[in-house]
Amino acid sequence: MSAVKTEDEITVVEREMKEFWTELKSVYGTEQINQTLALRDSCKESINVLSEILQQNKHISENEKHLTEIKSNLNHEEEQKKELTDSIQELKEELMKKKEIISSKNKATKERVERLCKSKELFEERLGLEIRRIHNEQLQFIFRHIDHKDPDKPYMFTLSINEQGDYEVTSCTPPLDCISEFQLKVRETNNFSAFIANIRKAFTALSFKQST
Repeated sequence: MSAVKTEDEITVVEREMKEFWTELKSVYGTEQINQTLALRDSCKESINVLSEILQQNKHISENEKHLTEIKSNLNHEEEQKKELTDSIQELKEELMKKKEIISSKNKATKERVERLCKSKELFEERLGLEIRRIHNEQLQFIFRHIDHKDPDKPYMFTLSINEQGDYEVTSCTPPLDCISEFQLKVRETNNFSAFIANIRKAFTALSFKQST
């Protein structure tokens, strides 16, 4: 009995559905329904296209952001490159200035040594002095005829001009206790002849002291 009732209910529902579509067709017509379905499909397609466009726009935006970051990094690298180039240029200029200063000092030293060498004959004649130019633009002064027992015995000292342009005694044989004092005095007075004469006197006094 129950199964028969269920079948009857299904039959009723199917009949009602057929009647609904028949009535819908009679009211709107088959063509309007088809147009509605076509419009629905068109809307779906438009939505899909719009979704795809939005997705592409998102990718474009991400790519633009990445491109901006790349440009920013390139600009930063260019700034660093410019700073490095400027630093290198400053170092080159500083090095050139130092080279010019050193060259100027070397030139002044050579000129000073030349002037001293030109006085060689005068020193040799009056003081029995021999002057030799040795390595590193140094001058070696050799006195003889100091020791009466051994006239050829050499008494010598080596002189250079330091980076400050001052006279500097680099060696003295035999050593003299007063050599530093003489060196300081010639720096103050620039009286080189008196400097040479004082050293010779000191060597003579030392020789006399050693022979007594």
